[in-house]
Amino acid sequence: MEGVVAVAVHTEGFNGFPQECKQTEDLTNGHSKCTTILNGLTPSNSIKDNGNLNGNPYLKSVPISALKQNGLLQSLAAGGNQTKTEEVSLEVERAQEEWDALESIQPVLAEDLTPSPLISFNEALQHFQTTDLGDLLKNIQPTIRRTGLAAITHFLFGPPRLHKDLVEERDLVFAIAQCSLDNGQSVHMRVLQTIYRKLTCTRADCPRYGPHWENVGFQGSDPATDLRGTGFLGLMHTLYFVMDPEILPLAREIYKLSQHPVQNFPFCVMSINMTRIALHALREEVLSKECNRRQQVVAVLNDFYVATFLHLYQLWKSQQKTISDSGHVLKEVELFAKKNPKQILKRLEGYLKERRAGTGHRTSPDTLSQSNPSPGDSGSQAGSQGGKEGKEMNFTGVCELPPEMEGEARLI
Repeated sequence: MEGVVAVAVHTEGFNGFPQECKQTEDLTNGHSKCTTILNGLTPSNSIKDNGNLNGNPYLKSVPISALKQNGLLQSLAAGGNQTKTEEVSLEVERAQEEWDALESIQPVLAEDLTPSPLISFNEALQHFQTTDLGDLLKNIQPTIRRTGLAAITHFLFGPPRLHKDLVEERDLVFAIAQCSLDNGQSVHMRVLQTIYRKLTCTRADCPRYGPHWENVGFQGSDPATDLRGTGFLGLMHTLYFVMDPEILPLAREIYKLSQHPVQNFPFCVMSINMTRIALHALREEVLSKECNRRQQVVAVLNDFYVATFLHLYQLWKSQQKTISDSGHVLKEVELFAKKNPKQILKRLEGYLKERRAGTGHRTSPDTLSQSNPSPGDSGSQAGSQGGKEGKEMNFTGVCELPPEMEGEARLI
């Protein structure tokens, strides 16, 4: 009986590659003849033992054409190329990202490093005097509209009407209060930078947006969001406060108190509230008598703004107020200022006279407050000694309030 029996043997060959050895047994007359097949090839007997690496028939040289047919080698070669391709793709992607980031970096010009010149209040005011504000003037409400008995009572017993030659100046004030902060206006940006640099005593300009604005008392990274109630007039009053050499020391005293660890408050936001009170007083015509006497509107409004801020400073410091008292204090300050405009202006005048006195005894704002207290100070002081509820300042717009509610105290 003749036949061929094939036996497959799997061994691990040289360099770790598996080898498939098939031994075929040729049965002829009961004798067996074994032939080894290595990876589909029959080893040649003509190869010497020294060429078979110590006589091992499996560790022999194989033609390259045969190796190309090896499935394992093909899979390894394909896998290696794929890994290299993925690595190259990742490197190219990272390089592209780095290049894109490099393209977005803008060179800083030498002139950008130069700080913008400080701007005075008069220069900023002249900008608005020479700018066409016709569209804004259409929307202003310089006085409270009264009808019926209220109009008759106000006419007979109310404050005097503003002189006609001052109406244009008054309307300009309310138009500025309707103007928003414009990044494209260099004057607007200079006003903003001047306020920051004068309060912080720095020389370089600061970025237009950022948390640094909170250091001077704005509520966020963009001061424009705090101007909804008073418009650009809120910045104009703060500019006047820090650029007038006579009242700058007072501004810095108030700013120092605003940084107190316990009695702190947002300085610029509080300043905007003083502007709101001044606008209410002007609209309700409680400043008309003083404006007529001095034949000025802007100057009277500026002094009233500073006098109101001085009054708040006196209350806040002497009675040890905190941010939780802000709503009550602002309401009290507004009521007193609008009922006693002449008295509050005289208090500011007395404070400035003491400062002009020179090296002699100088009356502090605290002493002025104690020597000339406002009505309700004692009651509010007693109330402040009790438990204080943690209340946050809730700032709302004032220009959007209905006219009949403008007499009430509100936070911007």
